[in-house]
Amino acid sequence: MAVSVVFSEIQRDTLAKVCDTFVPAIEREEDPGGFWGRTASDLAVPDLVEQTLSQAPEEQLEGMRQLLDALGQQGLADAPQEVREQIIHGVEDSSPEALAGISALRGLTLLLFYAVPDPNTGRNPNWEALGYPGPRSVPPDVPKTIRVTEPRGEDLVLEADVCVVGSGAGGGVIAGELAKAGKKVAVLEAGGYFNESDFNQLELWAYENLYRAGGLTQTAEGQIVLMAGSNLGGGTTVNWTNCLRTTDAVRAEWASEFGLEGLDGGDYDSHLDAVMERIGVTDKASDYNGPHLRLEEACQKLGYDFSRVARNTDPDTYDAEVAGLLGFGDQSGSKQGTLKTYLQDAADAGSEFVVRCRAERILVENGRAAGVEGTYADPNGVQARVTVRAPQVVVACGSLDSPALLLRSGLGGPAVGDYLRLHPATAVAGIYADPQKGWWGAPQTGLSHQFADLEEGHGFLIEGTHASPGVSGSAVPWVTGEQHKETMAKSPSTSSFVFLIRARGHGRVTIDRAGNPVHHYRMTDPLDQKIFRRGLEEMVKLHDAAGAEEVFTFHRKLTQWRRGEDVGAFAKAAHDGPLDPYEHMTFSLHQMGSCRMGSDPKTSVAGPFGELHDTPGVWIGDASAFPTASGTNPMITTMALAHRTATAMRAS
Repeated sequence: MAVSVVFSEIQRDTLAKVCDTFVPAIEREEDPGGFWGRTASDLAVPDLVEQTLSQAPEEQLEGMRQLLDALGQQGLADAPQEVREQIIHGVEDSSPEALAGISALRGLTLLLFYAVPDPNTGRNPNWEALGYPGPRSVPPDVPKTIRVTEPRGEDLVLEADVCVVGSGAGGGVIAGELAKAGKKVAVLEAGGYFNESDFNQLELWAYENLYRAGGLTQTAEGQIVLMAGSNLGGGTTVNWTNCLRTTDAVRAEWASEFGLEGLDGGDYDSHLDAVMERIGVTDKASDYNGPHLRLEEACQKLGYDFSRVARNTDPDTYDAEVAGLLGFGDQSGSKQGTLKTYLQDAADAGSEFVVRCRAERILVENGRAAGVEGTYADPNGVQARVTVRAPQVVVACGSLDSPALLLRSGLGGPAVGDYLRLHPATAVAGIYADPQKGWWGAPQTGLSHQFADLEEGHGFLIEGTHASPGVSGSAVPWVTGEQHKETMAKSPSTSSFVFLIRARGHGRVTIDRAGNPVHHYRMTDPLDQKIFRRGLEEMVKLHDAAGAEEVFTFHRKLTQWRRGEDVGAFAKAAHDGPLDPYEHMTFSLHQMGSCRMGSDPKTSVAGPFGELHDTPGVWIGDASAFPTASGTNPMITTMALAHRTATAMRAS
């Protein structure tokens, strides 16, 4: 295996010792699958860590070199396991920079150890111990039905009525609607084009090919992990198919406070109905796996709301055995994302698609949109300039990238990048007496709205989660190598409940010197912290009510309860635990608001129907248009607003 060498030999030796400290060999009388005796080095994880880090900016690499030097100077290489663990804890407690570095090494080591497939078998050797079946079938031979245009090493110039940048929940809808209306549409997508024939049901492959920036990135301060799709179809290819309508309260707020006309009435209902019909939303394929059954039982016992989720899936092709792998691409073809609906509509109407194309700037002539310039780059190293000449441009790159495109273009006014909204979320895990089969059935098929409106219209939803052994391994608190393996070995009997809050606070997207987006977000709003802590407390109560034998949170320093202990005291400990960067695993799969709509050009980027205040012909067409956080899984709201914007574009 070719490895990019970024460390000295001494640093590489230290790195190997660090990885094997996180994943050591543990003596067990019975170890038929070799799990307990397997180290990180046995799976070449240190080499893979170095290979991954080689892609980091030089400044971060230099920081990692200094960290490895500091660990080496502590005598880590020659120390026994217990001492190495103490050294690592001591170093990470010494400074915020050291904590960030150790957290990165630990997370990457554990992700790879539990997810990297063996090149010969295609399976990770640890999955047997986790009760995780891995890929259930080979990808079917399904043809790709959307024709893409490739520059083939030459500069490419296209002429269109509309250039849509991004193909997810928002861009896909607008492309399909305008193409059906007779517009000549060109779609630029930063990711590649993959379908059922590519979806091998492997976690790491999916992160590399279907997600933005390899799947897991962090806000600049390190407090929140971000996940977003990046492929033809965007997030709708990898999301968990939870279809929730925009709430009446949020609709009323956006209409009255931000001037979004008609959002609180029948006009917007028609947009919601249209997109839900087109993507086949139904509750007829929402089976409950073990975690959902535990959540339902707990809610019933406590008298909490619980309901079945409606999903955009085709019941005729739905297969519960593989539905648990939706986050890695749906091999069954049941998921009705934009790839199989609106983008197919656009393709059938003659639209042009360029994938693996990074839009760099929007062209403006005489104060109006004139097109988009970008760069095409395929995995084989072929690059070309791409120019689309079009009098209308739709910015739908997602809330993490849309503001960066506007900032690189000098468009959008003072609010560009501001008001980045997230749904900060986390899981609390319960270990039960019986197998839970968390990987069977769709990841989200039931939820509770019990705490959706706790204060000022803010609260949290309680939902299920995806079964991902790599991410789970990287998130489970690590105190010692033995403790971590013991926790992971209980995976077959583990159920996790997730909650996500409708945050009141917000962050900001800026760009660095190279024009790349930088995402700033600190969860410091007092109401957000109050609600998040309440969520942790309530998750503990739910697991207790469902009969869990053990419960743990995802704080860095293990916060754990076993039946027979004081559950009230544990719930308080979970509530009171630190939420600072790297102290708690907080993530957000929903990003919104960084190019928001509104009537005031000082505090919003686009008008009430999505057109930029300062540049006619440029429209916002994704969740970055949200005035505030939606408080629900945002796909349906994104699609309905995009449908509304497409209607306005046709009339303009």
